[in-house]
Parts: sequence; structure tokens; C-alpha cells
Amino acid sequence: MEFSIKQSSSENQRSACVVLGVYEGGQLAPSAHGFDEAANHQLSDLIARGDMTGKSGSSLMVHTLTGVAAERALLVGLGKQNELNAKQFIDMLRSIFTTLGKSVCKDAALYLTDISVKDQDESWKITQIVLAAAESAYRSDSMKSKPAEKPALRKILLGTAKKPGSLAQDALKQASAIAHGMKLAKDLGNLPGNICTPSYLADQTKKLASAHKLKATILEEKDMEKLGMFSLLSVTRGSRQPAKLITLEYRGADKKQKPVVLVGKGLTFDSGGISIKPAAEMDEMKYDMCGAASVLGAILAVAEMGLKLNVIGVIPSSENMPDGAASKPGDIVKSMSGQTIEILNTDAEGRLILCDALTYAARFEPDTVIDIATLTGACVIALGGVASGLFSNQEELAKELLDAGLYMNDKAWQLPLWDEYQQQLDSNFADMQNIGGRAAGSVTAACFLARFTKDYRWAHLDIAGTAWKSGKEKGSTGRPVPLLAQYLIRRAGKK
Repeated sequence: MEFSIKQSSSENQRSACVVLGVYEGGQLAPSAHGFDEAANHQLSDLIARGDMTGKSGSSLMVHTLTGVAAERALLVGLGKQNELNAKQFIDMLRSIFTTLGKSVCKDAALYLTDISVKDQDESWKITQIVLAAAESAYRSDSMKSKPAEKPALRKILLGTAKKPGSLAQDALKQASAIAHGMKLAKDLGNLPGNICTPSYLADQTKKLASAHKLKATILEEKDMEKLGMFSLLSVTRGSRQPAKLITLEYRGADKKQKPVVLVGKGLTFDSGGISIKPAAEMDEMKYDMCGAASVLGAILAVAEMGLKLNVIGVIPSSENMPDGAASKPGDIVKSMSGQTIEILNTDAEGRLILCDALTYAARFEPDTVIDIATLTGACVIALGGVASGLFSNQEELAKELLDAGLYMNDKAWQLPLWDEYQQQLDSNFADMQNIGGRAAGSVTAACFLARFTKDYRWAHLDIAGTAWKSGKEKGSTGRPVPLLAQYLIRRAGKK
């Protein structure tokens, strides 16, 4: 989908459809007045007859227009003037693009950036328009013999009353890059486990590196063994697919600038191992690599934006399968850090591959490390599909990530990382055990990871509830690419 922004009047804009706002009570948004006058007050007449009330969530497609350049107009209700909030605006955008997606319109001109949204600026509105349009257009049908027919809508123009400044242009460029990153994350997440293996993830990383002049490095199992990554390797023992440790480096700043390292959990399929999962919905464990997919998506967005920042992705990738060689409950392994781990549950495998990757990340002398993982079902119970769980060893970093997520409508919620929880990981036979019991499961998982991140600024995002949707709308969401991208945009601005 193509996006552009320019100064134009709605009545003179040639388009298959012009989208205009109407407030509750029938008052037209500023950009619609000239359109209504040029159309001989056709919009006002419709409002007077009660065809459009302006209530939030309402819409009306108008086809027989005269005196204007557009073929049709889509009127959307804005609710009470000066009361439109961020959620209502985003819900309205989804409704708009659902309607346009079902129409024959190949292009549309939206006059919505002049509409007041509580506590939000023009850049935010531009960003949300682009992301909503991209979300509506997304299809995951590459594996179907007959892919679904794509929507006719191909071009979106954002019309403004005044010439768009550099901030508006930057917002459009950044939002488009984030949309591309989300698409990559969705595409990878939605692939089945027999296609998207650790080797496939490694190959896709190489292609991404080649296309955007990045540096990709793939470590094989023999390399990991030399490094002492026996915790990571314990997870892959039951699989016929070789594990990979994937790194992707974006260098957009001076070599002296310390990088932000993104560590993404890349379990391309998680059966639970010997502690096997129930059969129901086990197919969704193909999404256990969404942390890895979000890292690749975020770095793609950063590369397209050309941020003056150094960002490195580290992806430990494997399968977790039951087999005669698989790890057993009670086994003890040594991590790359030298700490030993008693494996009480082989389905708590994400932390076993992440802990070695987090130790490995230290070699890049990072400014900040953020790991992203579909880590615990406990986080789904705690926060559902609305917010990702956030843990950090530094409050300033936690606030930066929370603010970035709130701005992008990719919300996170901070959970405690207190020492009192650490005792749940005590083991009689090793330095720690890999589970802490049912109580505070997402917290003790984060506490486990914290034992490997004491040398740098670190945050952990548990995206088990937000990385994909189940049921009728089953599919990857592309989260938390928007949160990560916005955080990195702000980091680059500070630098």
C-alpha cells in the first residue's frame, strides 16, 4: 500500500473516495465545509434528514455527488466535539478501512489529521492512520493454493489544510517503515513449524541483511558448544532440526556508540518436550518464535528509517520436541555464564535458550538489552491480550518502554522484579531451578532471566498474550514491533 501526504482541499481532490468527519449533532469537521459547499450542501441535507448523526462509530457512504472531484465520500462519526480520545480514533480508523476494503475504491483521500484527539498530536494521528490501513490490508494466505482476492485499495492520501512540515513527513516515513516491520513479523509468525524452522529463520535473516546492507552471523551447534551454551543446547536435544544462534547488526551511528541489543526468543515449535503440552491448541506453538520475528521486524523498520543508532538482534532459535535424547525433568545443565540449572519442567524452555543468549549479548558491550519472548502462560492470565508484561532492572528504561508502548497503542504493563521472588527458584542440587511454581509464574520467569543480566541495563517483555490472536481471528499481531520501533526512534533522537 502506498501512502502520501499533501496540502489539498477535499472538494478539489480527485479520488475514488474522500473520507470526512462529522461531529455528533451534525456539525461537519473543518475539512468537510468546503466539500459540502461545493457539493451544493448535499452532506448537510443528508445530516438534516437524519442519515448521519455523527455519533461515534457511525458511517455513511455517499455515492451520487456533484460539484466535487471525488467519486464518492465516506462520512464518519466523531462523537461529541472535543471529546474524541485515542481509542475512539483508532476504532474509527479500523471501521473506515474495513469499509474501504470491501469497496471497489482503488484509492482514498483521508481528511482526518485536522481532527482534535485528546492528548495526541498530528504525528500520532498520521502514524495510526498508516498502521490501521496496513493492518486492514494484511493477508496471510501464502500457503493457500488459491490466495484470497486482495482488496482494491492501494493508495492512501492524507490531505491537510496546510503544507505538511518535516514532522508530518517524518511521521509518515516512520509509520510506513514500522508497518513493513510488522508485516515481516506477522509473515514469519504465521508460517507453520515445518516451514519456519531455525534454519529458515537464519536464511531469512541473511536475506534481510543482504537487502539492507546489514551484517548477519549464524552460529551452529558446534559453535555454541565451544561457547559453553549447554542450557540452550539442552532444549534442542530432542529435535532433528539443528539450533541456530542468529545475530543481525545494524550500524547507523559511530562505532563508539554502544548498541541497543534486542534478544528474541526463537522457538519455532514448542511441544513442551518431555513435559508435553495438551493437544488442544498446540498448533499455536508455532508462534513461540514471535519474539524473534519482532526483533527482525524492528530492525527492518530501523533500517528503512535510517536511524542514527546501533542496534543488534540476537536470536536463539531451536525446536523443543520429545525424543529419546530430549532433556528430562531433573536434568542439570551448565549455562554459558557458568551457573547451573536444574530442569524441573522441559516446557519452561524459553528461559533456557534466552539465558545463554543474554550472556552472549554482553560481548557487544551494550548500552541496553531488551529481550522479547512468548515466555509464560501466567502472563496471559494476568494481562490477557491487551498489554505485554514488562520487567526491568532500571526504572528509567521501564518508563521509556511504557511510554513508547502507550504512544503506539502497543501497551505494556510493568510487573515487579523483587528479590523476594528469587527464593522460589532455589534448588537443592543446582544454582537454580528453571521454574518457581504456579504462584507469580511470569515474575519468577523474569527473575530467572535477571540472574544473567546483572552487568547491563536490561528489560524483558513477555508477549505471550499479545503476539498472536486465537479463534476466528487467529494470526500473528506483529507486536511489539511498534513499541520497539518507537523506543528506538526516541533513543536515536536523544543521541
